[in-house]
Amino acid sequence: MIAVTTNLAPYRSAYATCVGYELHYTEWGHPEAPVVIAWHGLARTGRDMDELADYLAGRGYRVICPDTLGRGLSQWSVSPQEEYCLRFYACLARELFDQLGITQAHWVGTSMGGAIGTVAAAGLFEPSLKGRIRSLVLNDNAPQLADAAIARIRAYAGQPPAFATVRELEAFFRQVYAPYGWLSDAQWRRLTETSVRRLPDGRVTPHYDPAMVQQFIAHPNDYLIWDHYDQVQVPVLCLRGADSDLVLPETVAHMRTRGPGTAGRLTVVEVPDCGHAPALNVPSQLLCVGDFLARCEAAEPSGP
Repeated sequence: MIAVTTNLAPYRSAYATCVGYELHYTEWGHPEAPVVIAWHGLARTGRDMDELADYLAGRGYRVICPDTLGRGLSQWSVSPQEEYCLRFYACLARELFDQLGITQAHWVGTSMGGAIGTVAAAGLFEPSLKGRIRSLVLNDNAPQLADAAIARIRAYAGQPPAFATVRELEAFFRQVYAPYGWLSDAQWRRLTETSVRRLPDGRVTPHYDPAMVQQFIAHPNDYLIWDHYDQVQVPVLCLRGADSDLVLPETVAHMRTRGPGTAGRLTVVEVPDCGHAPALNVPSQLLCVGDFLARCEAAEPSGP
């Protein structure tokens, strides 16, 4: 049996206007504490970070968990081909920092969220962000992703199914997200209920804009970001699901020979019993992230 927290601390649900769009986010912890941005994966929402945010808030951090444009409670793009891409997401991140008065933050990103963190920390798209990212956690993300896995994700994300009942949707999520590793029944239910919307015909479907897969069509090399990785000058923790088909071992080996890797700033941890991507919901994963952030905090003074 895996011990997990079932009673989460209070959090604040809020909205910010970034690049003309309304973005939803949840905020955990004390407003004056060191900031952590926790950014979710491609077809998910910020509520996936509940366990992590609760844990880090308990360790003295202010944690911001956004819903990306086109996901969850955030507005959908009116220009999917132009705006569903890493360059625009970095712009959203920069404006979110500005809106919330964040001068510096640690970044924890799952999958797509890790890629956004990499380009934000690099500063090639948004130069003003380069000095504002203090550390980077890549949760089963790397500067190059396996083509076969991208094709798999694109296939299920681009044509989200619809079901008559929420319980049927939960069964679908349990199947497609089995690589997340162990989740309790309560966590599966919350994952479902925080990422469901009802269609005009009454059926339910995952709560995101299917057009977000335009990223793979209009920007086919958007996740090939070695040039950004090479510019990252902060500590990096790469959590690789031991069974991941997205982040291959040879890619992680190459990460050690470039950018943060050659500078001695890269730490790699293999997460057992997970594929793409670890859910960051069990004590061993939470402790790994928390201890990494604590080491980064100890290495330099924090900002608001």
